[in-house]
Amino acid sequence: MTKPIITRDDTDTKARYVAVVEGVEGTGELTLSKLNETTVIVDHTATPDSMRGMGVASALAERVIEDARDAGQTIIPLCPFLKSYAQRHPDRVAGVIKV
Repeated sequence: MTKPIITRDDTDTKARYVAVVEGVEGTGELTLSKLNETTVIVDHTATPDSMRGMGVASALAERVIEDARDAGQTIIPLCPFLKSYAQRHPDRVAGVIKV
């Protein structure tokens, strides 16, 4: 399986991650709102049926967690997928997501 290619687009108050997989139709996405320089709210993660079971949503979660850790930010996970991901992988989200 091909790893997803993930890009990030930012505005002053929001960001959107987009994932594509070569040869697969559609895009996955994760969106967030920036509360301040140290706190973001992840509010949405979605993948199309064509990407189900390929680990695209998990790759998006891992990328936003990595970016937040690198920026010294904390994530508030309003998105049900990210909440579930954090509960399943507490070692990966330690210090970044408050579960």
